[in-house]
Amino acid sequence: MDKAIFKGFKALGEPTRLRIMKLLSARSMCVCELSEVLGMLQPRVSQHLRILKEVELVEETREGYWTFYSLNKEKLSDLWSKFIDFVEADLLDLQGFEKEYERLANLDKNERVKEVKERLKG
Repeated sequence: MDKAIFKGFKALGEPTRLRIMKLLSARSMCVCELSEVLGMLQPRVSQHLRILKEVELVEETREGYWTFYSLNKEKLSDLWSKFIDFVEADLLDLQGFEKEYERLANLDKNERVKEVKERLKG
């Protein structure tokens, strides 16, 4: 699996970072603005921005003393595209999914699964 997908979704898996992404979809903002809107201390906002920058979903632009943050829409689109490709890929074609493929192929013969299904029926 492409590590960019894992890292990107891990970064987005935290509610505050999702809130930051949504705010930045409205406009570019500096840390002090994000801090005010989110009701959070600036160092905490900066930590979240650092994580989003590491996966390149947020980019920064310097204007004098100020650093403004904005969405990297190209990387966001690329992440989504890679995820769609991953979901639509044949399991057999995905490196690292050999065991899952084999288990899936034999699922109908699995006695534990059959037992559970029978118990749930009755």
